Amino acid sequence: MATDYDAPRKTDEESSEESIEELKTRRHDKNSGKVDEDEAEAAESFELPGADLSHEELAVRVLPRQADEFTCSSCFLVHHRSQLAETKNGQLICRDCAA
Repeated sequence: MATDYDAPRKTDEESSEESIEELKTRRHDKNSGKVDEDEAEAAESFELPGADLSHEELAVRVLPRQADEFTCSSCFLVHHRSQLAETKNGQLICRDCAA
């Protein structure tokens, strides 16, 4: 922002009066009737039609570990061989656990 150094300067009294007046007007302008509401709490009270999935079963086909995969001995996740970071005492460690 450009500053005009030749412009007359305001005194402290003038600037404080303006800022107080600005604050008073802003106080009434900004959402004075708005109430803070917790979004998570509000979402819990809504019930969507047909959203009851308590009796549903998830069918997932599990594949055995492939020849190019290994199981990390630290996190016990199956990773591709490209994620192998190191071998400690015959135990395979993935890059995420080695970091």
